[in-house]
Amino acid sequence: MNIESQQEKISSFQHLELLANQVVEGFISGMHKSPFHGFSAEFAEHKVYNAGESTKHMDWKLFAKTDRLYTKRYEEETNLRCHLIIDNSSSMHYPKLKDNQPFYESKIGFSVLASAVLMNLLKKQRDAVGLSIYSDTYEYYAPEKGSDRHHRMVLNQLEQLLENPKETKQTDTITFLHQIAEKMHRRSLIILFTDMFQSSSDEALFNALQHLKHNKHKVVLFHVIDEKTETHFDYDNAPRKFIDIESGEEITIFADNVKEAYEKQAQSYFKKLAQQCAQNKIRYVPVNVGANFEKILTTYLVEKQSFG
Repeated sequence: MNIESQQEKISSFQHLELLANQVVEGFISGMHKSPFHGFSAEFAEHKVYNAGESTKHMDWKLFAKTDRLYTKRYEEETNLRCHLIIDNSSSMHYPKLKDNQPFYESKIGFSVLASAVLMNLLKKQRDAVGLSIYSDTYEYYAPEKGSDRHHRMVLNQLEQLLENPKETKQTDTITFLHQIAEKMHRRSLIILFTDMFQSSSDEALFNALQHLKHNKHKVVLFHVIDEKTETHFDYDNAPRKFIDIESGEEITIFADNVKEAYEKQAQSYFKKLAQQCAQNKIRYVPVNVGANFEKILTTYLVEKQSFG
């Protein structure tokens, strides 16, 4: 499957649910070429066979293809609870898009479409989905449910994030991750979309992420970035004014004077995040805005397969 060509097709659509379905259908059609050929289009799921388990549901055809032992997991066994969390602070509404740019080339737009894509997949698998949105307030909460009405309600909330951009809203990730964690009582897969711009200490942040893992929840952190300007600092050397989207503070500099130091510090920060997530057994996945959604979907399938 060519996800990039799939995204060229979806750029002409407007409706979020339709966009998400286009991405998922394209992904499914290419799964037989991927490491996930053990999953059918109907997503009858397989898990790796462990010695001592019953061989009643062994998939011998898949064994013939892969030389690995898998057992089938039926839908009543594989129902999952997934809670999506979106950071809606002002920095997530970067970069400011031009008229001809697709909405998913901003951080919030990418996070919204990625969430809708995951919801589409969860719906196909009859799994329950919930949603939390935060910035400097806890803006929205919906518990995990699987009904069509619930999916429509959550999709509508996602669309509103695109229609109502927020000005100078800061991030209080620590406070609201703790609040969300307190709401999560039944074991779930928790997926967070954020750009990781926060003023609090790393220790406080990872304490909050660890809190999300209580009750044996699994946590995936999608670190959403605009690589062109946030990691590579791709500006010419004309004097430019940089404005902090969340605080409104301004600074005028020549990009060449800070490019090397900025990129070095950004790389160091990314590496530290990855290391700390690994130490805390949190799945850390950096994703670039406007990129294909295959990384989102394959990460979800890997985490779901290991969820049992």
